Amino acid sequence: MILTVTLNAALDVTYETDAVIWGGSNRVAAVRERAGGKGVNVARVAAALGAPVLATGLLGGDTGAQIRADLDRTGTPHDFSAVQDASRRTLAAVATSTNEVTVFNEPGPQVTATEWATFRAHYRALLPSATIVVLSGSLPPGVPPDAYAELAAAATVPVILDADGDALTRGVAGRPALIKPNADELTRATGHTDPIIGARALLTAGAEAALVSLGPAGMLAVTPDGAWRAAPPPLSGNPTGAGDAAVAAAARSWGAPWPDLLREAVALSAAAVAAPVAGEIDAGLYRALLPEITVQGVPCPS
Repeated sequence: MILTVTLNAALDVTYETDAVIWGGSNRVAAVRERAGGKGVNVARVAAALGAPVLATGLLGGDTGAQIRADLDRTGTPHDFSAVQDASRRTLAAVATSTNEVTVFNEPGPQVTATEWATFRAHYRALLPSATIVVLSGSLPPGVPPDAYAELAAAATVPVILDADGDALTRGVAGRPALIKPNADELTRATGHTDPIIGARALLTAGAEAALVSLGPAGMLAVTPDGAWRAAPPPLSGNPTGAGDAAVAAAARSWGAPWPDLLREAVALSAAAVAAPVAGEIDAGLYRALLPEITVQGVPCPS
């Protein structure tokens, strides 16, 4: 079972409009609301492909209730720990004329020390059923900055970490089996603009391997056994959630040879770009793209 942890789950609200006019009035063509947060998106994508999953994390207030209801509606298994403060919302404004996406992220609930301790016990109780753990997204206020390192170290199964800032740089101390930063997150974490050098710096710090999102240029896998790169054909759409789909692919394909895992991640990520909202994929496009993705070995700097 894939156990996904979303400590800062959200109700994702997506506005579709022809263009975003800053300082003016914007007519919204369509509105979508759904359970979100990076780990929730991973669970939804993996479940859609038939993988056994369980989403956990922290939820609170009316927003948390809406998130639970949406997960029930879509049949995504979940077992969250409760907090008193309301879970956050995110707002994504999609300009359909340009495919530009502007995202507003609320900080999340204030988590007390008692609530954090309760979640840690809840997480440990779920671990025996997991074959792989995914730790994804930002940390809400009150959760310690080294939370992911603690959760990763507590697991006896492989852990995938997808985080930014301190949550990533501190999280690698928990020795995750895989980290999944994008190029900007990797540069912020390491100071290196070369993704291979940056990835190797985080491997030295404790991670076992890295899967780096490069936007339209595809993805890079950096491992102790070598490095590989792959890219999809040019696509237009909403890139929000593409990285989460890549994590779902990695969790679902864990144990496969690295080139095969990378091919799965690139194809599924591209299929997420073609879907209208995060947490969804174009399954037909995924199946069509998978045999077309070419994986190439990349020399690693000495």
